[in-house]
Amino acid sequence: MSFGLVALLDDVAGIAKLAAASLDDIAGAAGKAGVKAAGVVVDDTAVTPGYAMGFTPDRELPIVFKIAMGSLRNKFLFLLPGALLLSAFAAWAITPILMLGGAYLAYEATEKILEALHGEDTGDAPEELALSSAELETVKVAGAVRTDLILSAEIMAIALGSVETQPLALQAAALAVVGFALTVGVYGVVGLIVKMDDIGLNLARRGSRVLQAVGAGLVRGMPIVMDALTQVGTAAMLWVGGGILVHGLEHFGLTPMPGWLNAASAWAGQAPGVGGLAAWAVFAAGSAVVGLVVGGAIAGALHVLPRRGH
Repeated sequence: MSFGLVALLDDVAGIAKLAAASLDDIAGAAGKAGVKAAGVVVDDTAVTPGYAMGFTPDRELPIVFKIAMGSLRNKFLFLLPGALLLSAFAAWAITPILMLGGAYLAYEATEKILEALHGEDTGDAPEELALSSAELETVKVAGAVRTDLILSAEIMAIALGSVETQPLALQAAALAVVGFALTVGVYGVVGLIVKMDDIGLNLARRGSRVLQAVGAGLVRGMPIVMDALTQVGTAAMLWVGGGILVHGLEHFGLTPMPGWLNAASAWAGQAPGVGGLAAWAVFAAGSAVVGLVVGGAIAGALHVLPRRGH
């Protein structure tokens, strides 16, 4: 009996070690995939607060929660199964799809830059102004979930590209971890952002001068934070989109551009003390230039074609 118990405990220990190793593999794969998707995450965080702005304070967090639930549905009901089917039956298509997504990110970033340069108004559409508050909330949530579907598709595609060589079960676990963790992280930050001015107002009404000063600083600083977040999101779309395109070109053996960027990044990496940061900055800047060129070409084509149609 004692030998049987020892054998059982040994088996349990072996299973525990295997489970721990599997969890470590999942965490490592999810971490790698999440880092690569960071640029899209920044843009997602920058875009979403706008959908909850303009409503009464008591509706802001419920709206963010509805969008977050829609994001989880997007990822787990549609994108995760689709990504696994793609990996199992058409793995060759992952890189081309990633490149299409990278081109789309570059185009979106370029469009945002053009809108900023021309000072175009991106406020509520005229038809939205006639809606009741409840109707407008429904429309805004639906629009945010549609936008999230595109951004989440990019996140899952980038994550899949990071773990495509792993077993299918590990891919599924890594994508699930990335999808859930990034959704919680993004919409947790979004919720904090949309309530930051209310937090500031509450602090400004307190008796302590320090709290009042902090509250007033939050109220005054939030427009600046939102503007900075939008700019960082645009830059992130450019360097992530351009980076995806560069890696795709390298994958297909079209190496001149990737070779130049890798060489410049390696040269910058020799800087004493800041080599890693310098190498990343050079590659990111080069990728952003590639993204701007590709995005500009797509935007130019889309703006010119309708005119020719007339």
